[in-house]
Amino acid sequence: MAEKPKPKPAAAKHSVFEVAQHQLYRGAEVIQLDPSVRTILSQPKNELIVNFPVRMDNGEYRLFKGYRIQHNNLMGPYKGGIRYHHEVSLDEVKALASWMTWKCALLEIPFGGAKGGIKFDPRDHSQAELERITRRFTHALGSNIGPDYDIPAPDMGTNSQTMVWMMDTYMNSTLQSNKNAMRGVVTGKSVTSGGSLGREKATGQGLVFAIENWAEETGFNLDGATYSLQGFGNVGSFAARILSRHGAVLVSVQDHTGAIRNSEGIHPKRLVNYVAKNGGVAGYPGAEAVDRDAFFGTPVDIFIPAALQMQITAETAPLMSTKLVVEGANGPTDLEGERILLEKGVTFLPDILANAGGVTVSYFEWLQNRRAEQWSEDDVDARLRAMMQRAYNTMRRIRIEKSTDNRTACYAHALNRIQAVYHERGIFP
Repeated sequence: MAEKPKPKPAAAKHSVFEVAQHQLYRGAEVIQLDPSVRTILSQPKNELIVNFPVRMDNGEYRLFKGYRIQHNNLMGPYKGGIRYHHEVSLDEVKALASWMTWKCALLEIPFGGAKGGIKFDPRDHSQAELERITRRFTHALGSNIGPDYDIPAPDMGTNSQTMVWMMDTYMNSTLQSNKNAMRGVVTGKSVTSGGSLGREKATGQGLVFAIENWAEETGFNLDGATYSLQGFGNVGSFAARILSRHGAVLVSVQDHTGAIRNSEGIHPKRLVNYVAKNGGVAGYPGAEAVDRDAFFGTPVDIFIPAALQMQITAETAPLMSTKLVVEGANGPTDLEGERILLEKGVTFLPDILANAGGVTVSYFEWLQNRRAEQWSEDDVDARLRAMMQRAYNTMRRIRIEKSTDNRTACYAHALNRIQAVYHERGIFP
């Protein structure tokens, strides 16, 4: 009797920070990065963990764990979002902070990289509790944030209201004579409290600008193009609404409540209204419910992961049939998933390019706060388009020169810029 074949070993599972490290090393190899610079960049400068008590609406006190990881500030103040999610961890926030460093260097924004978060589910708390959690976290961070040192922004589970609470708490902890100069301590604020026009849609808008650049390079017609969207929060919903103006057709969507599909197209604005009322895409009457495998297996021209990290894996990548993956989320693709899709000939617009619209318009907001200005939305969009196109063209040039992939080309440019400054300034003392 023939011996049964032994099952192939499962692909190694990497933590999100290990994936971030591997991406760094790939870029470092392409440009022959100085080993000393590579060593410095391999870990964050500062890792802050704070545990703070907050009074709940029922009078009880609960202890929360918060993080602020400051990866690198060579190019400017630390910059990065604050996320509220029950799976926030030190490993995750370290990876997200490092990606912010590369993102800012790629877009040539004078910021470094940081990220923060609190480990809890904001959907389980009232508005009053969220305010107290936010204010207490801001107070716990203290002087570890500031408009010239470390500038938070919204991320998953946070929004403009969260940023206004952070700003107000910080402003009321500083000298009265210097109070208004502290508005730039956070970005992503409401417009009435010092935010920028165009900031709410900025990440989705920048993602579409990146797709436009790819379509122009490849001669691809977006009118009638099909796409799938994982995640229908801020990034996904704005990207869908903007893509609809190009005639692109949304055929499947997945979020934390389930997945839906309609080969004839899902109307983005109607879905936005449905999700606002029902909390998720599940049950949307204009599409059929499908399982996770069917969602990933839907053939489309463009696949946009705009939810959590590590979604395109050795399990999901073989199901996918697409020309282009546009990473609206940070780190949505693990090492094996990327390898499988690259071997299939799929093109990636990597996260540090594709979702850089948010930090770019955050930079614009920070500038407006410092100058006491308010730019028009058209002006913001025009500046964002120009910066996204410059970054795309740089990626394209390096990809061709080095015969590499888009992600590695982006890292090569970011690391080259950082290395040049380290060589000029040296390491103190």
